[in-house]
Amino acid sequence: MDARNYNNISALPSDGAIDLAALVASRPDSALAALLAAADLVLVINAAGRIDQVHVGSGDIDPAEVAGWEGDDWRATALPDSQGKIDALMNDAIAPRWREANHHGSGGELPMKWLTLPLPGNRRLAIARDQRVAASLQQRLVRAQQAMERDSMRLRQLETRHRLLFDTAAEPIFIIDAASRRVLEANAAARRATGLTAHALDGQNFAALVHPDDHDGTIAVLGALTASEQRHPARLRLAGGQSFAMSASLFRQDRDNRLLIRLTPLDLAAPAASEPLADAMERMPDAFVLTDDNFDIIAGNGAFLDLVGLARAADLVGQPISRYLGRPGIDLGVLTTALRDHGTVRGFATIVRSGAGDPASSDGEAVEVSAVSSGEIGQLRHGFSIRPASRDAAQAAGASLPMSQLTDLVGRVSLKDIVRESTDLIERLCIEAALNYTDDNRASAAEILGLSRQSLYSKLHRHGLGNLGDNDSSNDNNDSSGS
Repeated sequence: MDARNYNNISALPSDGAIDLAALVASRPDSALAALLAAADLVLVINAAGRIDQVHVGSGDIDPAEVAGWEGDDWRATALPDSQGKIDALMNDAIAPRWREANHHGSGGELPMKWLTLPLPGNRRLAIARDQRVAASLQQRLVRAQQAMERDSMRLRQLETRHRLLFDTAAEPIFIIDAASRRVLEANAAARRATGLTAHALDGQNFAALVHPDDHDGTIAVLGALTASEQRHPARLRLAGGQSFAMSASLFRQDRDNRLLIRLTPLDLAAPAASEPLADAMERMPDAFVLTDDNFDIIAGNGAFLDLVGLARAADLVGQPISRYLGRPGIDLGVLTTALRDHGTVRGFATIVRSGAGDPASSDGEAVEVSAVSSGEIGQLRHGFSIRPASRDAAQAAGASLPMSQLTDLVGRVSLKDIVRESTDLIERLCIEAALNYTDDNRASAAEILGLSRQSLYSKLHRHGLGNLGDNDSSNDNNDSSGS
């Protein structure tokens, strides 16, 4: 912008004050007067670079924001990153140009766009436009662009995930045009089911992929799906003869209706190699139960259900095996410790309690347990084979096994639990010895043991020894006659 285009600028006084308002009023037809009238802020800068006059135009600048500028160094009013631009404005010669600079204002940062013109007396006329509105709009534009980029990134990520799900789905999926019935997209499973490539499927009429006998029915189903929502899947066969259950969903895209068709195979797969083994385990006469690494039950066969008195296998799942197997306190600890240490256990004598009984009770049916662990760390499974034990075998095992394992339990089971279990074992053995010695005469056995008859009956019940039902009266009669 050439200073010579401004009328009579050389006629301005070389010293003294310049009345900018009078200049605009006296020469309204001049370019300079028009520029001054349109400016938001006009400064007169002296040769030393200080502000001699401040003239606030009719814009959005509040005079209070620049009230302290008069007499200040113009360069000092600018922010540090804009002070170099002020120096350039002071050195603009005959061809000045607009430069942007940020200044200190009483209300905060004040962005301005400046043009300087030389005045007589080595002074300069600085004309500015307020850039706050433009800066605000620019910031809003930047924020909008950033938001659009974030939304675009999220859409790309979402599309990638959906594409991955679509392509890796095990079931055949087609997207077809609802009006023409032509295939728009098909996943890898659909290509395998039809035996066609992606190029061959593109644009193919979906009805042409269906077995001729199901052609009319498929067209009718697709028409019904387009007209109204249909929740129940229809059955169809593809041209190769494989049967599927077809379900479809109607959606709208690019102002056209689309159908997403999902096919679920109906053909029964060949029996897995493990099914005969599972069938044999279910039919075996011995009880079998499978647990996870925490010894929570995963499955049990029918014999185990009979043993614990439950009707449904679902009632077992998730229950700890200690709910049914082992005397409280020590038996199951011995078994699980040996199983973790050695991987297998054979002929472990313990008891099985009824599912309806008290989990803390020591009563139950005597059994022998063989167990094995399989799998890797984190995926271990424990299988337990359980069979009823004869009374003599149970007594022998009960007498020998816990005693042989007591020292192994030190450090794994508290001394209180070891002593309690040992005391129960010794008490049981002494009662059985007394009954054998007196030929099951309970009155005599109670006398030998130094117990009252009622106390003996209570201990017999707790240890599950003898029949405390109708035979009690006959035993009592025998006791009386014997006495």
